[in-house]
This record gives sequence, C-alpha cells and structure tokens, in this order.
Amino acid sequence: MRLIRFGLLAIVGTVGLSALAQTIDGQDVDAIRKRSAEMKADAEALVEHVKDRGATFREDAREAQDQGMANMRRVSTSDLPKGPPGAVDFDEIVKGAAANAAVPGGDAPKLIVFASLSMPQASLKRLIADTAQAGGVVVFRGFPDNSAKAFMRQLGQVVTRDDMTSIGIDPRLFRAFDVQAVPTYVSVSSDFDLCAGFNCQTKLPPFDRLIGNVTLEYALEQFAAGKGPGARVAEIGLSNMRKSKP
Repeated sequence: MRLIRFGLLAIVGTVGLSALAQTIDGQDVDAIRKRSAEMKADAEALVEHVKDRGATFREDAREAQDQGMANMRRVSTSDLPKGPPGAVDFDEIVKGAAANAAVPGGDAPKLIVFASLSMPQASLKRLIADTAQAGGVVVFRGFPDNSAKAFMRQLGQVVTRDDMTSIGIDPRLFRAFDVQAVPTYVSVSSDFDLCAGFNCQTKLPPFDRLIGNVTLEYALEQFAAGKGPGARVAEIGLSNMRKSKP
C-alpha cells in the first residue's frame, strides 16, 4: 500500500516540475497548477480505493478460513465410507484431525516421533507402542499416494486400538522441523504454536533432535543425559515408559 502511495506522489511531483519548466515558454501557470491539483486529488482517491480493497480482501480471507474450519467440523461428523474391519478406525482419525485443527495455539506436542509407513513393520509397530507409553505422538506426513484406504490398510498391520491416540498426520510438523529422514525424534522445551499457512514458518522453542534407526528409549536417554533443552520432557517420557513395563 505504501509503495502505491509513493509511486503516485512521484507522478504528482513530476507534474509540478514540468509546470515550472513550462513557465519559461510563457505557458499558463495557473492552469498547470490546477491540473496538478486535480491529478493529486485523483491520486489520493486511487490510494484510498486500493486501501479499501485491501481491507475487503482481508475480510474475504478471514471468511474463507472460517468456512474451511466449518467444513472440517462437518466432515468429522458425517457418514464416511467405512474401511475394512480392524484396529484402525478412519472415522476416529478424521475426527482427531478436525479437533487438532481447532485447538488453541500452544497445544503442539512436545515429544514427537516422525515416521513413515515405508519403515519395516516390526520397527514401526514397536515405535508406535513405545511412543504411546511415553506420552508422545508419532507423526506421519500424509497418506501414501493420497490414498486413505492404503494408509488404513498399512497402519492396521502395526497399530492397536489403544495406541490410536498417539498417532497424528501433520505435514506442518515435518515442515516446521525440516524433517528429511525417518525416524526422527524431537523433544521440545516448551509449548509452541504451529503455523498453518503454506508459506509461513513456525517459530520453534529450543529442542533436542536425534535422527537414526534407534529405539525411542535410546533417544530419550540421550536427550536426558545431554541436559539440553528437551531433557525434562525426555525424562518424563522415560519415566512413563518404565512405569508401563511389567
């Protein structure tokens, strides 16, 4: 908006300079000044018009966001096609996605394990079970080949119903932590807000990260021993895991 205003005022200024030069040739100075004033008024009117349109666009964007949230809530309660019987309830996953989109800022998980269905089934099964015991979340980037049915089918082979609450689908977290390989373990020092836009960047608090084919328990032990920003969350996760063991 400011760039538009400066550009228009530059035009007005140029007109004024031309008027000064034309007095040498005996031109009508009053007429030139009048035209300059008219152009200035037109420029100011244009700036005001553009400014008002910007406010309209902001209102439209806000309305679109509200409609998107309303659509998500409607999807979470609609009659969706049922997948094959098994441990995974896709309706529950959709409801969880709608709930996650509606939560207030600062509710992002602190203990995050980034995973993929391309991992060996035995490793993924243990990873999900351990993360559920620790109180963390296993996050997937999205559906393989954009197929919810394929996701349900593959996930159903490695998850139990008790572990459902520890599973998430959130590409925002992958983007926020720039995750390029799995498994990646992250222990965050404090609450943070997830940036939901396509081009924005989440402002992250200090965190610990470990990348590699190791167990969750090993990763948490390294975080706790390192006394880094995620040490406290790691200690809680370790305590939860050990309480769950017989």
